Amino acid sequence: MAETLTPLLADKLEAARDAARALAVATTSQKNAALTLIADAVVSNSARILEANELDVARGRENGMTEGLQDRLRLDDKRLASLADAVQQIVALPDPVGDVVRGSTLENGLKLTQIRVPFGVVGAIYEARPNVTIDIAALTLKSGNAVVLRGGSAAEDTNRVLVEVIQSALLASGLPVEAVQTIDEFGRDGAQQLMRARGFVDVLIPRGSANLINTVVAESTVPVIETGAGIVHIFLDESADLDQAVEIVHNSKVQRPSVCNALETLLVHQGSAATLLPPVLARLRASGVTIHADERTLALFPDAVAATADDWATEYMSLDLAVRVVDDLDQAIDHIRTYSTHHTESILTNDVARAERFLAEVDSAVVMVNASTRFTDGGEFGFGAEVGISTQKLHARGPMGLPELTSTKWVVRGSGHVRS
Repeated sequence: MAETLTPLLADKLEAARDAARALAVATTSQKNAALTLIADAVVSNSARILEANELDVARGRENGMTEGLQDRLRLDDKRLASLADAVQQIVALPDPVGDVVRGSTLENGLKLTQIRVPFGVVGAIYEARPNVTIDIAALTLKSGNAVVLRGGSAAEDTNRVLVEVIQSALLASGLPVEAVQTIDEFGRDGAQQLMRARGFVDVLIPRGSANLINTVVAESTVPVIETGAGIVHIFLDESADLDQAVEIVHNSKVQRPSVCNALETLLVHQGSAATLLPPVLARLRASGVTIHADERTLALFPDAVAATADDWATEYMSLDLAVRVVDDLDQAIDHIRTYSTHHTESILTNDVARAERFLAEVDSAVVMVNASTRFTDGGEFGFGAEVGISTQKLHARGPMGLPELTSTKWVVRGSGHVRS
């Protein structure tokens, strides 16, 4: 409520609510024009953005930031070009606002229509991920929402410049500048106030470590869409193809180990362990991956370290992988039920029945057959970008794109109807 907010932060949130009302009635062409200007501005301001980003990365190194977090923090020309391209992809996507979800005409002639509408004001709390600033800003604008960003101190310089670039584009487009705002200047206290800004903020989306997400879920009075940490599993069935197993496991772990869809635990059927494990793990070791192995894995691949109980519950975000040999599919599913964060799990198999059992019984936002876990991504799914990977079960689950940033309302059209 207003009495819990500092006056300056309350002013920002009031401005966000005003901007949300304007965006809710903005046309698709107006929103797309603004997004096009944002995409162009990201590219034309790349030198300025990268200069600010280097300050953040250097500060992170000095403060002992892990390599995984540094990778998430770091921008370069290629990543900026990808961000601009993602914004252009969002321009090309259908506008969800006003879409008819369902409708009917009652026996009395009343016409009912359920349509998609924006949430209003979206709050986002995230860590060391400046790409999120662009992704969420673009998705919220296209879906008719205003957004208030708390991007964390690790990326403060980068986020400040990115928001300035976005707001300049909004000004040029004629849409409210306050549609995208940062509250980084308020520090951690700003994040705490955002979590309690019920009545100002309609929904809050955290992205980051399990600790950050759990804190927001536990302390927020604003409704939260929970995005999840990624303790991601692959199960190598005894019928898995060797060449596919080597490539898919390597890609899932090594392509970008710092992200939430990277593989963290490999489970291997005992019937295929002697055949599959040595070449799969040798390829990983050649790429610098440290193998945290259970006893049966160590017996087959001595170039590993002994796993501890903590390894099965660890999101490494680094070139580390926990590996366990299991008796069968049942034990693999039990392990996943015990340790999964319900993000992404994949089975590599040529047995259709086992594949279907895995898909039916594993309760995660994304389940896969014979595919790299790295495909769990809004861009890869055709959403342009994503707000996050939702691991909760209410409203949205999996990569969140434009439709997931809308609610619905019922429109009822009558002609003098009264209820008898």
